Amino acid sequence: MIDVAWDVQVEGSDIRCTICTDTDLDEPVLCFSLMAPPASGTGCMLIHSDGGYAEVQLPNLRAGVPHALVLKYANPDFRPVNRAWLPLGSYLRTQTGIITLPVLPAGIASGSEQQSTPPKDLCMIPDPMQWEPKEGQLGFNGVALHDDLWAGVETLARRCNLPSFFNSDGVSTALHPDPDLHSDAYRIDIRTDQIVVHYGGQVGAHYAGISLLMLRSTHDQSLPCGIITDQPRFGWRGQHLDCARHFFAPDTIHQLIDLMALLKLNRFHWHFSDDEAFRLEVNCAPSLWQKTCWRGEDQLIPGVFGGGVKAGGSYSIEQAKAIVHHAAQYHMDVLPEVEFPAHALAVARAFPETRDPDDLGLEQSVQGYEKNVLNPAMPATWALMEAVTDEVTDIFPFSMLHLGADELPESTWAGSPAVTALKRDHDLQTTDDVQGWSLARLASRLKENGIRPAAWEEAARGKNGGIGNEAVLFSWTGQAAGISAARNGYDIVMCPAQHVYLDMAHTDRPDDWGAAWAACISLEDTVNWTVIPDPSIADRIIGVQGTFWSEFTTSDTEIQPMIAPRIFGIATKGWCHTDEVEPQRLKLASSRLCTLLSAMNWRWNPACFD
Repeated sequence: MIDVAWDVQVEGSDIRCTICTDTDLDEPVLCFSLMAPPASGTGCMLIHSDGGYAEVQLPNLRAGVPHALVLKYANPDFRPVNRAWLPLGSYLRTQTGIITLPVLPAGIASGSEQQSTPPKDLCMIPDPMQWEPKEGQLGFNGVALHDDLWAGVETLARRCNLPSFFNSDGVSTALHPDPDLHSDAYRIDIRTDQIVVHYGGQVGAHYAGISLLMLRSTHDQSLPCGIITDQPRFGWRGQHLDCARHFFAPDTIHQLIDLMALLKLNRFHWHFSDDEAFRLEVNCAPSLWQKTCWRGEDQLIPGVFGGGVKAGGSYSIEQAKAIVHHAAQYHMDVLPEVEFPAHALAVARAFPETRDPDDLGLEQSVQGYEKNVLNPAMPATWALMEAVTDEVTDIFPFSMLHLGADELPESTWAGSPAVTALKRDHDLQTTDDVQGWSLARLASRLKENGIRPAAWEEAARGKNGGIGNEAVLFSWTGQAAGISAARNGYDIVMCPAQHVYLDMAHTDRPDDWGAAWAACISLEDTVNWTVIPDPSIADRIIGVQGTFWSEFTTSDTEIQPMIAPRIFGIATKGWCHTDEVEPQRLKLASSRLCTLLSAMNWRWNPACFD
């Protein structure tokens, strides 16, 4: 077995590497991935790149003789922000086979024990709409009432490794429907001898149970007496997960849904389709996922974003339905996403007939990919997209489908004769016009089938207002695009990257982990913004969503301290009826809630409490 030592250090914009082997290697090729396209440095020669994936030719390596080389980013303004920007998934391709290099330390330091004193005031995340404290305490070890309305609460308790919510020796509890309350509203009267709950509908009753479950943990089974009156500010309170760049095991997704349920989030945005893979095992086009679900050596997609020699996987329809069922127990919906027309590199390589063979254009995506856009003038594009969207919407009962539509590269289709003809036939002038027309066509078909379309903010561009068809748009580059689209009649979910992109690093320290193009985001940053900056569009802002992109994720557990405790801020912005959130109060409540995270084996970033 060949032993290779691999050391990586940063000096300014240089990534300085040293390789030392115990065996002579003739002309090995170093394969690795960076966060963005690479450039040639010293001690090596770039011979191939594909997005952030690179292959560099090394000279002959001699046993025991260290070889130094320097790697760089192609963009001279890019330099390693932190450890996530160093080479990931590195290996040597030699004349005798593949040699995997030692894995560099990944992820961030995370906590599993958080000590805090019992709270003097009500300790919940998100905070309730109103709290009226009264004298006294109630010892609370569960509810004596066994009611099907709280079946989901009991499921969550068991999955979080907490004592049963139902307890025959528990507190006397009464549940009363109240037609004067909104369907997701509730009122809890905590008395010294019993708990009385009024609820507007099944969802409201469920949220009341979730609140009691949380309070039992945060108050050490001794609840302050008083009346909680509560209901959410927004109907859309979501968390997104990118499973295309990194394949998260189904169990990890289930655990994330548990965490979301604890925080009363109600939309799981499942992103399983992107440039790097299409991971859902659809029956209508099995080669779609069979050809794209793995990346690495000898695959359609090389080892980008730490894929290394081989990484990936796919989700069976049964697994997808199990995720839908699990979320439904918590009154949570699952929003699937199928990328169109851009962010489709894997699809285009698996189905080359979705590209114009006569297209001489040179478009390149932000991630450095060439030819990652489907061509709407190709009949094969529509045959594939219509079949896939039909099947996906059959699997997911939410009756909404996200169509992507973000980051269309400049000059896309400029060299396509087929799109030139399409423009002439439909009186289209620009690239945005073509995308808007294409999205509107697919969205119209969805709408006819009873499915509401959704997309990222760019879908509003182009002639006639873009996608149309009562689509929900997600404002991600900031809030300006969402404000503009809202004024033009679109419903908007606010997910500004500067505040809710949980793949961003927490700090600007070089030993941290994560992206940084939008900002470094602390716990305080997740709540330090105004969801509705213009009251005139208040009826068009339907919610808030956190987002997690997994370009730099190398293992499932790395997501935990990236998301927690910052997801507490996402839940707060989606639920609380004021934007004036006191960061220190949130920090104290988050610290207390980490004891509950420990029970469910979910780690968090302790730097948030510095």
